[in-house]
Amino acid sequence: MFQAEKVKNDCVAWIRDFFEKNGKDCNAVVGISGGKDSSVAAALCVEALGKERVIGVLMPCGVQHDIDAAYLLVKHLGIKHYEINVKEAIDGLVSAMPDSLVLSTQSKTNLPPRIRMSTLYAVSQSCNGRVVNTCNLSEDWVGYSTRYGDAAGDFSPLSHLTVAEILQIGSLLGLPDELVYKTPIDGLCGKTDEENLGFTYAELDRYIRTGEIDDLSKKQRIDTLHKNNLFKLELLPSFKPNID
Repeated sequence: MFQAEKVKNDCVAWIRDFFEKNGKDCNAVVGISGGKDSSVAAALCVEALGKERVIGVLMPCGVQHDIDAAYLLVKHLGIKHYEINVKEAIDGLVSAMPDSLVLSTQSKTNLPPRIRMSTLYAVSQSCNGRVVNTCNLSEDWVGYSTRYGDAAGDFSPLSHLTVAEILQIGSLLGLPDELVYKTPIDGLCGKTDEENLGFTYAELDRYIRTGEIDDLSKKQRIDTLHKNNLFKLELLPSFKPNID
């Protein structure tokens, strides 16, 4: 049984403790997409630090069809925010590539979240901030994140919580339903998260927490994704010389 209120309160206390040890007067800087993860992460930071110490950064790439959701969140929380369009930065980098180098589809897909993370750190270092990582356990489990993109950050309030658990906490925080229960879309290829993954978050969350799953083909896919993407959750491999 998930004790949503206890976990929410413990997470708020953890955020306060993090800032006590890692910047007593610093601000939390969070990329705002308008989805459940950034909404819940931002709301937790507001409860922990106060709205005056939370800065939202909206980063559309050209025209973002659902940017109204991001503005709904910053207005609901009453936090300071910036809108920074990253399209020119992405286009500029792509156009700077030599003709002899053809960017792979994966490179093009992962470039926007990496540019967005660079943007977040530029804002953070200019505003005495600490960058909030908004990844959750469900997506991390199957590698549904971009290394050095949305998988980066200075502290992570949600990375040990499943999607189902985050939804419960979002409701407790009083966030609008249209933010908490918004259909997750990766913002990269136009498909929903579940379409990309090949299984639902409900199936994944149940498997993570109980080990139970009805469809063995989905179990195999989840296990394969988990194994192949474990490197994203590990520290950078480093050589240690044997020096006496």
